Amino acid sequence: MVVQLIYPEIKELIQNRDFLTLRDILIEWDPSELAELISEVKEEDQVIIFRLLPRDLATKTFEYLELDVQENLLKAMGQEQVANILNDMSPDDRTALFEELPAEVTKQLLMLLSPVERSIALTLLGYPESSVGRLMTPDYIAVKKDWSIKEVLDYIRENGKNSETLNIIYVVDDKNKLIDDIRIREILLAPLESKISDIMDENFIALKATDDQEVALELFKKYDRVALPVTDSNGILIGIVTVDDVLDVAEEEATEDIHKMGAVTTLEYPYMDTPFFEMVKKRATWLVVLFIGEMLTATAMGFFEEEIAKAVVLALFVPLIISSGGNSGSQASTLITRSLALGEIDIGDWFRVMKREILSGLCLGIILAIIGFLRISIWEYAFHMYGDHWLLVALTVSLSLVGVVMWGTISGSMLPLILKTLKVDPATSSAPFVATLSDVTGLVIYFSIAIMLLSGVLL
Repeated sequence: MVVQLIYPEIKELIQNRDFLTLRDILIEWDPSELAELISEVKEEDQVIIFRLLPRDLATKTFEYLELDVQENLLKAMGQEQVANILNDMSPDDRTALFEELPAEVTKQLLMLLSPVERSIALTLLGYPESSVGRLMTPDYIAVKKDWSIKEVLDYIRENGKNSETLNIIYVVDDKNKLIDDIRIREILLAPLESKISDIMDENFIALKATDDQEVALELFKKYDRVALPVTDSNGILIGIVTVDDVLDVAEEEATEDIHKMGAVTTLEYPYMDTPFFEMVKKRATWLVVLFIGEMLTATAMGFFEEEIAKAVVLALFVPLIISSGGNSGSQASTLITRSLALGEIDIGDWFRVMKREILSGLCLGIILAIIGFLRISIWEYAFHMYGDHWLLVALTVSLSLVGVVMWGTISGSMLPLILKTLKVDPATSSAPFVATLSDVTGLVIYFSIAIMLLSGVLL
């Protein structure tokens, strides 16, 4: 909102080439607000605004920008300015940028880094994709247990400027092995002459550099930390991960799961920035798979062609039956997928889940069956639509609804657990996929019950 109100003034200053006034305005802004402004203006104005910012402010603003805007600025800036930005960026944000760029571009940008920063960047890029190593930063404060509180505070004043966070101070031994983490509050409140060992409890949580980023996300949620230390396989402290980076991971994971549950291949860029044909490609893949699946529905209808021809009234309720199964299955799939993601249930709970969903499906099916029976009864008395055997038709529809809804809840709940057992993302059991599966099986259940109840009467 602030950007929208101020943009006309910014545009006028750019047109008038009044860069001195513009700079005085911009240096008062927060980096996140500047990033929003740069993202909203035209590409040619983005570079003008960015070049007016002081070096420190420019670096902080750059870290808030989306990847496509970062790429545009890197192309437009001179080599010296690019080098300054990259060298000043926090290592974790720089790694996130490098891993999204083409390999050749990353190679060229690495050559602009100082030897120290290049070594850090290569180390972080050497960890597996989606690992904690890609998220961590080596900018942290580590102290020894035999230091006094005064020594620690002096050390923080001297070296804390470049630390990613000062909320947590880490304690290491002579071999740099992590032995504790201490909140800065405890250090500030301790007597100056006391030792770090006096306030240690050696109770800490640490991540391994090779852990998956989702592990970091779970630990941050569980222990409510602002930062977590990262160690190698020998327990040597090599970096930290902060909550802001984990929030980005959480957003990416949630977006990926939502896309999968909607039967869309995950978009790599924001919706409006995704090329048109790329968008079509992302959506077409699953749409074709689901379309082929729906062909089985047509096959099932063809299999019961004779029954439909003898009792056309049965066809009137096909949409009602299959949609109920699909909807109940989608509900169950969504609930179980989310519960798995939150760690509320695991694969070992499959039997408890199944019992719960069978009972849920039975109750839900009975509710819909009663409504369906009443609907047919009312329409028959009002309009005489279903013939002399309407009661059997109503019973067929009602029993089918119970069976289809129960099957939908069972399949929708079990499919995510099966996929997780097979090491596949449970979100892949998207609502449309479950709905398609329920369509086919729903028809089989419906017409099987119809044959049992209506043989010799309508069939």
